Amino acid sequence: MTGLSVEMLAADTVEPITSAGHAQLGVAVLAGIALIVLLITKFKLHAFLALTIGSLALGAFAGAPLDKAITSFTTGLGSTVAGVGVLIALGAILGKLLADSGGADQIVDTILARASGRTMPWAMVLIASVIGLPLFFEVGVVLLIPVVLMVAKRGDYSLMRIGIPALAGLSVMHGLVPPHPGPLIAIDAVGANLGVTLALGVLVAIPTVIIAGPLFSRYAARWVDVPAPDRLIPQRTSEDLEKRPGFGATLATILLPVVLMLSKALVDIIIDDPANMVQRVFDVVGSPLIALLAAVLVGIFTLGRPAEFTRERISRIVETGLAPIAGILLIVGAGGGFKQTLIDSGVGRMVLDISEDWSIPALLLAWLIAVAIRLATGSATVATVSAAGLVAPLAADMSTTHAALLVLAIGAGSLFFSHVNDAGFWLVKEYFGLNVGQTLKTWSVMETIISVVAGGLVLLLSLVI
Repeated sequence: MTGLSVEMLAADTVEPITSAGHAQLGVAVLAGIALIVLLITKFKLHAFLALTIGSLALGAFAGAPLDKAITSFTTGLGSTVAGVGVLIALGAILGKLLADSGGADQIVDTILARASGRTMPWAMVLIASVIGLPLFFEVGVVLLIPVVLMVAKRGDYSLMRIGIPALAGLSVMHGLVPPHPGPLIAIDAVGANLGVTLALGVLVAIPTVIIAGPLFSRYAARWVDVPAPDRLIPQRTSEDLEKRPGFGATLATILLPVVLMLSKALVDIIIDDPANMVQRVFDVVGSPLIALLAAVLVGIFTLGRPAEFTRERISRIVETGLAPIAGILLIVGAGGGFKQTLIDSGVGRMVLDISEDWSIPALLLAWLIAVAIRLATGSATVATVSAAGLVAPLAADMSTTHAALLVLAIGAGSLFFSHVNDAGFWLVKEYFGLNVGQTLKTWSVMETIISVVAGGLVLLLSLVI
């Protein structure tokens, strides 16, 4: 989904590592993606190795020197692991604490007691949307995974029936609603009004998440019927269940990083002075790393004490919590490396160059450009920034509402069809225990539905406001 910080986006503006023309680059992209899919599906090669080989092959097909292709891949891998890997690790520790202490059981029992089979997907999409409002997609995933898996397991639900609504809630918030970085960058680029964009973003997000979440999950569950993977659901003994934290303490622990990040976003909007001490403090405590670290440390007391965990038990929980995600970290990192190779090869610039001569309405143009860059580079954030930079001059003559809709059109396009060049694709695949084909039929289709529905609603709103 993301995997790139705002600072990393500068990589899209540096000199490409190859001088290949558009035709050669296009062939290189298709060949690289096809090779990755072939290695994984046909030859059953581990995704980490397939992504590594595919990245180097892409560079070779594009005519890039091998040393520069290697540098691009390792830079992308390192940056992705640095930005996302630590968050996944902290989230895994928090998830293990939730599971072993009985806190996740408490949340699951409460949800199962208040939601029936028909309302469960709606409950999950609501929870994910609220939690996902201030969170990066990856943080939301690692916080919700224990709850999603345990609800599916304990309630005997199809994993896709529960998981797709949760993923839809997170993804829609990420692409359409400030204070997520993509919409904020687009707002700044086109000079849109934050409040109007936020209001219209929520208006577009509600029907979009309903269609892509609870409604689509019915079909996703039929297409891909898989159980929740046991390796990410820690088993607890019967005596452990006698002592567990209360629902309030567990919920407060889960929501702590959400509150810290949302507080940072609100302070940034209200004060808007980087030199202000209050804003500087919230910039630190509201960063994803500190917010999740704080949740882990608080969870040791709010979750560990009621379960009567010793220091040695907590140490074992941290150790065993990290073990299942080692492969996930490498795969997500390699996905980031492949994406960076695409960007450094000049694929994003190629898409922009081709789109400059398109003569279509501004909102549709913005959506199409974001779609093309998303498909080519795999990064929703890169697609948002690049498309916003290209269409920003068109916003000069727009009304306040249409400038906000331009931002939303870009955000909608940036979510289109996540596939093998997106680190988020591999994150979802590994967490839910899917193969590549199953991930394409569920996660990738869901992302496409979000993009098309949101884009259509934006165009519709442009006709009536």
